This record gives sequence, C-alpha cells and structure tokens, in this order.
Amino acid sequence: MNKADLIRAEEKKTPKRTIDVVRAGLAKRYRAEGRFKLYGLGAIIISLLCLAILFISIVGKGYPAFQQTFIQLEVFFDPAVLGHENLSSANFPGLVKKTLRNMFPDVKGRSDKRALYQLVSTGAAFQLREMILKDPGLVGKTVSVWVPADDDVDMLMKGHFDRKMSESGGRLNNKQLAWIDALSRQGKIEKRFNTIFFTSGDSREPELAGIGGAASGTVLTLVVTLILSFPIGVAAAVYLEEFASKNRWTDLIEVNVNNLAAVPSIVFGLLGLGVFLNFFGLPRSAPLVGGLVLTLMTLPIIIIASRAALQSVPPSIREGALGVGASKMQMVMHHVLPLALPGMLTGTIIGMARALGETAPLLMIGMVAFIVDIPTGFTDPSTVLPVQIYLWADSPERAFVERTSAAIIVLLAFLIIMNAAAIILRKKFERRW
Repeated sequence: MNKADLIRAEEKKTPKRTIDVVRAGLAKRYRAEGRFKLYGLGAIIISLLCLAILFISIVGKGYPAFQQTFIQLEVFFDPAVLGHENLSSANFPGLVKKTLRNMFPDVKGRSDKRALYQLVSTGAAFQLREMILKDPGLVGKTVSVWVPADDDVDMLMKGHFDRKMSESGGRLNNKQLAWIDALSRQGKIEKRFNTIFFTSGDSREPELAGIGGAASGTVLTLVVTLILSFPIGVAAAVYLEEFASKNRWTDLIEVNVNNLAAVPSIVFGLLGLGVFLNFFGLPRSAPLVGGLVLTLMTLPIIIIASRAALQSVPPSIREGALGVGASKMQMVMHHVLPLALPGMLTGTIIGMARALGETAPLLMIGMVAFIVDIPTGFTDPSTVLPVQIYLWADSPERAFVERTSAAIIVLLAFLIIMNAAAIILRKKFERRW
C-alpha cells in the first residue's frame, strides 16, 4: 500500500464535519439554482413570444379594416327618377346605376353593365336615400358623393387579391380591373378612414358591416351588470365579513360563493335561459337579460374581492371607531368601507372585464341573432362584441376575416383599458399598514 492509499484510508476513518459536507455540495446547489432561474426565464420569454405572435397576427390581419375603399360619384338627383311624392321609396339603386353608366358611356352589354354595377356597394343607394331625406332640396342638383366600394374592389385595393389571378378568372374580370384603373387615374377611387366600421350595425355585405350595434349592446349589457352586481356584491361582502355570526349557515354560504366563482360560464347561461326567459318571459337577445346573466356570473368575484378588501383593513380602525362611541353600522359605513372601497372597485373592474369577454352565456339567451339595427334601450334586440366576433369568424369571405381581427383589436383595447384602470385605482388608493 502506497502513501496515497494510506491517506485515503485515514480520510475514510475520520468523520467529516457538517461544514465540509455543505461546502462540498455548495457548488452543485449553485449550479442547480442557476439552471432553475434559466428555466423560469425561458418560460417567460416563450410566453412573451407567443403573446407577441398572437398580437402581431391579430393586428396584421385587422388594421386594414380601419380603412375602406370609396368611389366618387357625380350624382344627379334626377326628379324623373326620384319623383316628388314619396322620396323614401324612390328608386335610389336605379339612380346609382344611371350615374355609373354616365361615368362609363362605352359600357353597352347587359353583362357588362351588371359587372359595372358590382363595383359599388349596395349601401350606396341607402346613402343617397339618407342624403335626400335629410335635405330634400338636393332634388334636381348634381352632387359629388363618396360611396363605399364593393368588398372585392376593397380587397383588391388593399392588396389581398392577386391582380394576375384576377385577370385569369378571379373575383374581378379584366373589364372591371380596367374600370378600376380608370377611376384610379381620375382620382375617383381611394382608401379612407372606415367610419362605417364604428357607426354601423351588422350586415351581410362586408363593406357595410360594423361594430356600432355590438358596441352599443355591450355598453348597455355592462351597465345593467354594474348597476346590479356592484351594490349587491358589496352588501353581501359587508354582511358576511362584519355582521354575520360564524356558524354552519355562513360557512355553507362562503363555500357556495367560492364554488360559484369556478363554475363554467355556460352554466349561468343555462340558468338565465331557464329562469329569465322561460319562467319570467323576458325578451330574448336583450341587454337586460344579458346583464342579469352576467350579474350572476360576476357576483362571486366581486364578493370574494370585497371580502378580501375588508379583511385588509386593520382591526385597530374598528376598535378605535367603537372606542369613541360609534355604532357598528357607523363604524362600517364611515371608517371601514371607505378604506376598503379601492380594493372593492378593483375587484369589480376585474369582474366586469371578465364579463366583457364572455360569449357562452350570452349565446344561450339568444344574443347570437343577426341584429342590423343599433339598440337604443335595454329591451331592444342586440348583440355584444364577443358574439359579433364569433359570428364574423364563421364567415368565409376575406373581408370578414379582417373585420373579425379588427373587432378583436377593439375588444382587447377595452379589456386593456379596464385592467389598467384597476391597476391605477389600486396604486392610487392603496394604503400600507
């Protein structure tokens, strides 16, 4: 046995100290900790990349919808075409066709005329009708009017259609392409900001479809939800936290409230269908019913957040108020509730943001209907933005694809604003105890 073997044998016989064991494994632990940090950082980077890809995809597909192609028409409001007795029922489509024929007098054949008329949206006739009803004095005058182009023309101008493919039998034929080129040379066709998208209701024609009706329905539905859910949720939280005695019944209520916060949203839609529509007979596809259903869904969230806000108020506040002679109601209303209100508002905004993005419960109560008119009341037929997105996503036309993405952008903007408001309220009113 050599000297090295003797040393190793002596080391085995001598017991190692704890500090030596710790030092021996310290480098290994540091390496494991470094790997764990890298795994966490990698997970965050991958999540951010996926989120960035999602946003880039949505914005890339949706931002062209904020522009619309318009064609300038020199419209002569011919009294012979319009008549004088009932302007609302005049032949405005014929007036649009006559204007197009005057712009391209060389077009003679029936099929060529039909192809020419297809360059302009059917909404042009309704636009002229609204102009005449607003100002009957236009009869007998020539007016320059920018009217929306057909969705195929719009897609061509935005570069979504390959011009070579159109020339070889695409959605636009060679003559239509020549007419579009002529309008472009004359400066009578251009892309403008798409106000129709924000002011109009739904339509079968993509160039006339807008989110105005869905946005109005969303606002009305959320107003009903806020009016009902906030006071009821805060009152329930205050009672459970400040006044209710701790017994089996309150424990049962607390368990049920916590369980309801995790119930799938479609269950609330089934409840609304059975109670509000079938039992009470409320109107289908109305913001009133949608607000009632979303109230049931958001109440557990608001109650839980409000109770957490009340629990964050120090007991010394309560004891001090009671010590100077305040009643329990005065203590809650004048001391505890004002301090807990910022947290309650934050929970309410988060609950409303969740309600804004819900689709399943509203489908169950009929808000999936095709609604053209913009609702003006809580009982008018309407739809909401998530349902409008669901309807447009099912349409195969390319123009509806970009409008679907544009509606998603608007919905995400609303959600970001609401969540930002919740963060600002929390930062502004939060107190450190």
